[in-house]
Amino acid sequence: MPEPYIRIALPGDDRELALLDRVTWSTLHAVVPEPRPPYAPFFGERHTPEDTLVAELDGCLVGYVLLGFPTPLAANAHVRQIQGLAVRDEARGKGVGRALIRAAIEEARVRGARRITLRVLGHNTPARRLYASEGFVVEGVLPEEFLLQGEYVDDVIMGRSL
Repeated sequence: MPEPYIRIALPGDDRELALLDRVTWSTLHAVVPEPRPPYAPFFGERHTPEDTLVAELDGCLVGYVLLGFPTPLAANAHVRQIQGLAVRDEARGKGVGRALIRAAIEEARVRGARRITLRVLGHNTPARRLYASEGFVVEGVLPEEFLLQGEYVDDVIMGRSL
């Protein structure tokens, strides 16, 4: 099985990433409404191509991870946060998610971070298991933080040192 190729996103990846966001949307991991055409740009003020790592398999973009700051505060600048992760259904089980997480950890180190954190929905067991296998631990839980399709869902905060 070929290894995923991970790279920093390019501005020209915008439309493909917006489409990927749309086809991978699920209440398993998303708290925002389902994206609908016409597509909003993927990149914007909050996330730029430089903040986005993409995964390719056989030359096709199959996943991404967003790496940002948890807050705009200078006192928090030593921390990076995974602010989104998506993998196309047909690429699942091929190590893409794990490769993206490892690349995000390495990129956070390169950018001078001492810690990396993330938030994951409590019912997203596959993602929580994957993050835990890469050294993330639960650091807090916001019980019933979101109401998704009539169900209350916990927001789980995970993190690790770098």
